Amino acid sequence: MEKTINITLKVWRQAGPKAKGAFETYKLENISTDSSFLEMLDVLNEQLIRERKEPVAFDHDCREGICGMCSLYINGHPHGPDSAVTTCQLHMRKFKDGDTITVEPWRSAAFPVIKDLMVNRNAFDQIIQAGGYVSVNTGGVPDANAIPIPKPIADEAMDAASCIGCGACVAACKNGSAMLFVAAKVSQLALLPQGKVEAARRAKAMLGKMDELGFGNCTNTGACAAECPKSVSLAHIARLNREFICAKLGD
Repeated sequence: MEKTINITLKVWRQAGPKAKGAFETYKLENISTDSSFLEMLDVLNEQLIRERKEPVAFDHDCREGICGMCSLYINGHPHGPDSAVTTCQLHMRKFKDGDTITVEPWRSAAFPVIKDLMVNRNAFDQIIQAGGYVSVNTGGVPDANAIPIPKPIADEAMDAASCIGCGACVAACKNGSAMLFVAAKVSQLALLPQGKVEAARRAKAMLGKMDELGFGNCTNTGACAAECPKSVSLAHIARLNREFICAKLGD
């Protein structure tokens, strides 16, 4: 038999980037514990529309933990109280009947609020544009096994590449640092032969752009790795620092 709960939501409402925001309280009844957190927000919006009120704006796309769009700060945690899941993978069974759930957008100077729970994460795109790529000539596609790569290195590069760019690391960090994101993007290329040619330029360019966009400095508190929905390791930040130091010594 399907279990349902009644909850109280405290949702951040903000009309625009320059507008003053505030929490508004909503009550929801008979929410299925099998529904996802975003499905619960869909129910809230349907209720608000029936009441002829403005629905809550929130980001979402794939709803299966791949795209990184569902950037919600739930009860003091990026993506909510569960570990290694995104907001869209969080289910209402994690909450109890009568719970009050506080929902906020990411809080960072580099992620300005667009409306309600939606933030502008264009800063991440700009960091990638600064150096998160490899330059190759177009033409015939080489065989996948043309460059042998030891499996442990390939696995570590794949672990870094699992970063979905959601911004939970920035939201969790007391300094608002994007070091885990930058480290993951640098690591996935630095570990592979294709990325070594531009390694020095990449590390300097991406860290320089991160500082330019207003992200904070890393002080190794580890909150980013603890809240990362893809469990990206702090070891990648150590690799980023090594890449940056080697690049500066090579100047």
